[in-house]
Amino acid sequence: MHIKKYLFLAIITFFSGSISAQKTGKDFITIFEKSKGTETATYQETIEYYKDLATAYPEISLLEMGETDSGFPLHLVVFSASKEFDFSKIHDSKKNIILINNAIHPGESDGVDASMMLLRDIVKDKNKIKKLGNMVLAVIPIYNIGGALNRNSYSRANQNGPKEYGFRGNAQNYDLNRDFIKADTKNAKSFAEIFHLVKPDIFIDNHVSNGADYQYGITHLFTQHNNLGNDLGDFIENIMRPNIEASLLKKNIIITPYVNVWGTTPEAGFSQFFDSPRYSTGYSTLFNTLGMMVETHMLKPYKQRMEQTYSLLESAIDFTIEKGTEIKELRQNAITKILAKKTYPISFELNKDYFTTLQFKGYEGSYIDSKVTNGKRLFYDRTKPYTKPVKYFNNYIASKEIEIPKAYILKQGWWKVLERLKDNHIDYAVFKNDTSIIVEEQHIKDYKTSTRSFEGHFIHSKTEVVAETKKVLFQKGDIYIPIQQNGLRYIMETLEAEATDSFFNWNFFDTILEQKEHFSSYVFEDIAEKLLQENPTLRDLLNQKMDTNKVFAESTEAQLDFIYKNSPYYESAHLKLPVYKVF
Repeated sequence: MHIKKYLFLAIITFFSGSISAQKTGKDFITIFEKSKGTETATYQETIEYYKDLATAYPEISLLEMGETDSGFPLHLVVFSASKEFDFSKIHDSKKNIILINNAIHPGESDGVDASMMLLRDIVKDKNKIKKLGNMVLAVIPIYNIGGALNRNSYSRANQNGPKEYGFRGNAQNYDLNRDFIKADTKNAKSFAEIFHLVKPDIFIDNHVSNGADYQYGITHLFTQHNNLGNDLGDFIENIMRPNIEASLLKKNIIITPYVNVWGTTPEAGFSQFFDSPRYSTGYSTLFNTLGMMVETHMLKPYKQRMEQTYSLLESAIDFTIEKGTEIKELRQNAITKILAKKTYPISFELNKDYFTTLQFKGYEGSYIDSKVTNGKRLFYDRTKPYTKPVKYFNNYIASKEIEIPKAYILKQGWWKVLERLKDNHIDYAVFKNDTSIIVEEQHIKDYKTSTRSFEGHFIHSKTEVVAETKKVLFQKGDIYIPIQQNGLRYIMETLEAEATDSFFNWNFFDTILEQKEHFSSYVFEDIAEKLLQENPTLRDLLNQKMDTNKVFAESTEAQLDFIYKNSPYYESAHLKLPVYKVF
């Protein structure tokens, strides 16, 4: 449906004196339409629009959810043909649920306007209401409210409209699409509340891309299928993706996978973007939800981008109606499928030996003399469009797998971790008495730390652990987390230190990296002498290291430290994770 038709229908409804419109005195023509596709609604205009829509149409409900860093509450708009808005009853009814998130980056406002018009067009049409009788649509109107309030016309230097838009950072200047695991913001905590209330079958996050230039006005970034795994991964890659692509093509909208290219041209090929759990669709994967990001192209006019976002949302709805029963079954069986494999992948790497071929529609690119600098610049010639075969690397293989444990045990005191487990509805029990259990105790062996701040953290990577099976006395109040539950993927990918977006890698356990007690050499010399006399094995290890390591042999401080760390005086808490595994 084109914008002119939207406007025509809205005007006809307004002048026909519809009963619903009379309830509010509103015509429900959006700012986007009134501006002929050049402007987007402000945060205040968006919320007022939905308030009026909910007043006029009983199939719409506007819910005020948790707080955000901006001081304004996060809202959720719900469409239900049956007018049932109690999600516990909705889940019992087996209806399919789509959750749509808008303005995680408020400069990328396409989804804001598309969702307003989509819900309006549905409730104004009895046939559409009937068609969506077995579905519920839940929409976050504007997720990054702080960024939406920071409105300007310049921060998206590469983007073609709208005239004004919000800013990428939120009220604390966080990029919210890096915050789903670490949850440094109130926004992320409120999103978790919404997500676990709604329990969506499909999650759609609306964005605008950056990077290369090409003919497509819209691209998609489905959850990486190897990461989603099992039957759900096969379904999203081999059924959902081609079905939605074909649906859009019937509407004369060409679409391609997100062009994961920066500072160069796509002809050499590109890989699928890997959405680890820090990202919205990586987070939704942890709960076996089919996720996708919509990425319209920054250089296309705002009007075109919004129209195509609208069309994709319609196609996603049509697909869910058609495949809803199958989607439900796949999600219901996902936990059993994961547990049956006995092992679970916690990190991936690109399979460079496997690719598919896209008939990519791009523009000829070349490097020409810059008129600004004394060097060359990349130039795309839009008078020279092409269709060429391009390699698309869309398969990842597990680079690290772990044996799935029976449970994890978290030492009490790590309340920031426990708080996030609670927010994500993870079931756990608390030890009522001191209890000895045979567990796998883990120590950090090695890790790398970024030298620059990333979203408020100096994150770790390439983490390695060493483990030892032993009997450990746990205290009353320690936390026992069984793995067999809906959130098992969230548990493993946050509590396994080697996982990409683990709590360890996001600095939640950094104090274990700090040695709290030390020794003075002039005192410890006498203690070390006695230790070596009483422990010939330790003396042999010391001598062996001195024979094989020249730097160590020339450092008396390193030698004393070696003896200290192999003695009872060395603190057991250093480098020891407060997370234990039960098998």
